Amino acid sequence: MDRGKPGSEMHVLSDANGLPLLVGVSAGNTHDSEGLKPMVEVHQTRHDPHRGRYFKPQRLHADKAYDQADLRRWLWGRRIGVRIARKGIESSERSGRRRWVIERTVSWLSGYRRLSPRYEHDPRNYLAFLGLAAALCCYK
Repeated sequence: MDRGKPGSEMHVLSDANGLPLLVGVSAGNTHDSEGLKPMVEVHQTRHDPHRGRYFKPQRLHADKAYDQADLRRWLWGRRIGVRIARKGIESSERSGRRRWVIERTVSWLSGYRRLSPRYEHDPRNYLAFLGLAAALCCYK
């Protein structure tokens, strides 16, 4: 955690093709891994009316910032496959083959003028514009 870091962070959960499924906003001084549990919990509670069942992600790819034993146990308990680069053991190049998908998605979202420098002071407004940008990305 960096106490002096101002601003906000966007959290994006995307599918294998890079389409944003969920977006979230947190304070800039929070660690990236703190946004993982709420995003996965919200995604798993969505109901698919056509198939009559709940969504369940098969696999999660993440970078070294998410390499924590409690997060791995939590994901394994939910029967979600984990592919997280381990700190000090694996290089980031192996996970980079899948990681470029989310980097591209974040690039798409930050390409919208309203989001890149944050103009909104209220986080609810910023989250609304972020959701609108994600919907436009899916539409395109």
